[in-house]
Amino acid sequence: MKTWMSYSDRLRSMYPGGRADVRARRLSRLWATAFGRGLGPRRWVSLEVTGRKSGRIVRFPVGMADLAGQWYLVSMLGERCNWVLNVRAAGGRVVIRHGRAVDCQLVEVPPGERPEILRRYLRKVPGSRPHIPVSRHAPAADFAAIGPRYPMFRVV
Repeated sequence: MKTWMSYSDRLRSMYPGGRADVRARRLSRLWATAFGRGLGPRRWVSLEVTGRKSGRIVRFPVGMADLAGQWYLVSMLGERCNWVLNVRAAGGRVVIRHGRAVDCQLVEVPPGERPEILRRYLRKVPGSRPHIPVSRHAPAADFAAIGPRYPMFRVV
């Protein structure tokens, strides 16, 4: 008898050890292209950054959270996520594309400021929910406890 994995389990299985497998990489290319062309809601964008090893432009599909008039990018996979490592290596210089390209500077958010942004991110980017171990309805203390594990950047 075959057991069916839940949607959350399938999503998590595509990122063993916090790194994308072949399925996730293929889907990422597809979504980065779609979001870069302006398809989907405004918060879904293609993040373009210089690869830290290759030196070539690498594209990642990401969902942004808005809070108090600012936009934020959050790594649902934590510190080892490729786009986070590339953004840090590039000094925060990126291009965000949603129909048109916008040169941006990403500024890392200190851990003490992350809980409310993380809560907003979980509410607005549903695909991240299986990867972050708290409910979007959890109390602020739960977000404060895990906030330092999830890098986030303010879009300038």
